[in-house]
Amino acid sequence: MSKKNILWQKWHILFKVLPLLIIIFILKLVFHQFGLEYISLNALFTSLIASTTFLIGFLITGVISDYKESEKLPGELASSLESLYDEAQILEKTKSTKPTKEFIRFYKDYVRAVNNWFEKKERTRAIMGRLSEMNDYFAKFEPLTQATFIAKMKNEQNTQRKIITRIHTIRETSFVQSAYAILEVLGFFVISGLLILKVEPFYEAVFFTVVVSFLIMYMVFLIKDLDNPFEYERYGETGTEVSLKPLHDFISRL
Repeated sequence: MSKKNILWQKWHILFKVLPLLIIIFILKLVFHQFGLEYISLNALFTSLIASTTFLIGFLITGVISDYKESEKLPGELASSLESLYDEAQILEKTKSTKPTKEFIRFYKDYVRAVNNWFEKKERTRAIMGRLSEMNDYFAKFEPLTQATFIAKMKNEQNTQRKIITRIHTIRETSFVQSAYAILEVLGFFVISGLLILKVEPFYEAVFFTVVVSFLIMYMVFLIKDLDNPFEYERYGETGTEVSLKPLHDFISRL
């Protein structure tokens, strides 16, 4: 990975937040210039900031648990894909019949389709359909090998179906939408309050307005990024998306 990509992965959220911070900085200057700072720093305002911080902590705890699980899924899927391919290769080497050769070709296309599925170039329904098509080949393999051998292949097929279903669920389901809504509303009120908050000297007001706004907006963007760790169709494997390296490594070996 190039240094440019590493820097983008590390700071891509900052690049999203920076234009908003510049707007907030300009607004703070305007509010101060025209005397629009109406409220003073008090315990109620600090409580509002504390409640926003608490909600951020609650949300990031929830999405991190899903993210840690998501990190394992591409590796487990790649292992299952390679295990089933190994079984097919063994059958091809020992029997070398027309069904085994057809299955090898079919399976290579299926693996590439799975890779495209992560980038949303293939529909989940189509991938599930390809998984079900394997049953036709397994039926043709029954006269060629022992039942236990077919059972191993069926087991890997079932493992792949479970993993793909789980990835689809994580990708299509967002963490508690109502919690996102209240966080965005609280963030809006805190930042608006900072804009009309009167603190002397003025440079301190600017500093705390920019810093607190940065922290809130950065965490909102981070939580939303973590909430969908399989969003490869927009920027590829950059930012907070989990690595597909195990899958890419297997494809390169095919």
